[in-house]
Amino acid sequence: MSGRQRTLFQTWGSKVSRSTGAPTCNSGTERPQSTGISRARFPAVAEAAGAAEVEPESDDDVLLVAVYEAERQLNLENGGFCTSAGALWIYPTNCPVRDYQLHIARTALFCNTLVCLPTGLGKTFIAAVVMYNFYRWFPSGKVVFMAPTKPLVTQQIEACYRVMGISQSHMAEMTGSTQAFTRKEIWSSKRVLFLTPQVMVNDLSRGACPAAEIKCLVIDEAHKALGNYAYCQVVRELVKYTNHFRVLALSATPGSDIKAVQQVITNLLIGQIELRSEDSPDILPYSHERRVEKLVVPLGEELEAIQKAYIQILEAFASSLIQRNVLMRKDIPNLTKYQIILARDQFRKTHLQILW
Repeated sequence: MSGRQRTLFQTWGSKVSRSTGAPTCNSGTERPQSTGISRARFPAVAEAAGAAEVEPESDDDVLLVAVYEAERQLNLENGGFCTSAGALWIYPTNCPVRDYQLHIARTALFCNTLVCLPTGLGKTFIAAVVMYNFYRWFPSGKVVFMAPTKPLVTQQIEACYRVMGISQSHMAEMTGSTQAFTRKEIWSSKRVLFLTPQVMVNDLSRGACPAAEIKCLVIDEAHKALGNYAYCQVVRELVKYTNHFRVLALSATPGSDIKAVQQVITNLLIGQIELRSEDSPDILPYSHERRVEKLVVPLGEELEAIQKAYIQILEAFASSLIQRNVLMRKDIPNLTKYQIILARDQFRKTHLQILW
């Protein structure tokens, strides 16, 4: 056993630390200060320890009492934050250490952060580091990873296990196909959850998700957090129950314009942006030149038949609009949804002006 490792009893029974709360955006330190508390604060632990001196066979009972009392005290005073574990944060060295990943991970631990990195430069790795540290810091808390598609969810599960070694028995994946009563059981028994935002919204609305216990929320493809998208609904619901949770938002493309980016920042309660491009000095050593080769694949007989039927249906409606000068474009097979919406908005605008 290394010098830093302790048993549960050594950590929680003999000396329990306390702090004013979990790290916040303003706490820019890697080692939060803590003050020791004597075991006298936990009479049940002291009594059990005294009994253990008389009856050596009751060590298991002492451990159980110590864990119970420590967890109860932590939940009451610090929102579940364990200052013994929170005295440091862990960064893996089983992979080559990249300075930009180290810097971004450190920032994301102490402030709600939007991470914008080009694809393939380690957003998944950074998320795994942050998730693992909150998993350690809050022994009874929940860590949630949300992604819009199941493959992205699966990718993050593998990273958390492979990179950080989070026990698979503490992790679970939930999808819309998982039955409601099963999801409620998973919420109560697992600590690191991977799911789509729609599932999260449903479980929050039904009360199956213990919202107050969520300490870290990781959001992949964060640029989707616009309007009333499920990501936005999740954050709004969580705030109703607790303000003590960290948000880590990940995206390769944060938004098409400043207004869209600002919406993402507001909707996800972001306090810090970590932006890197392929030309950033700390990224250049890890960026590789890409060669793009375009391959045009023919549709095939079956898809061509479907395309033909679709165009026939589209022509029936578009021809009428063209005759009335609502649609200017007459190349119906290449008509796009955007062009139709644009024509509709222009038509409404013109006719409203005539009415006025």
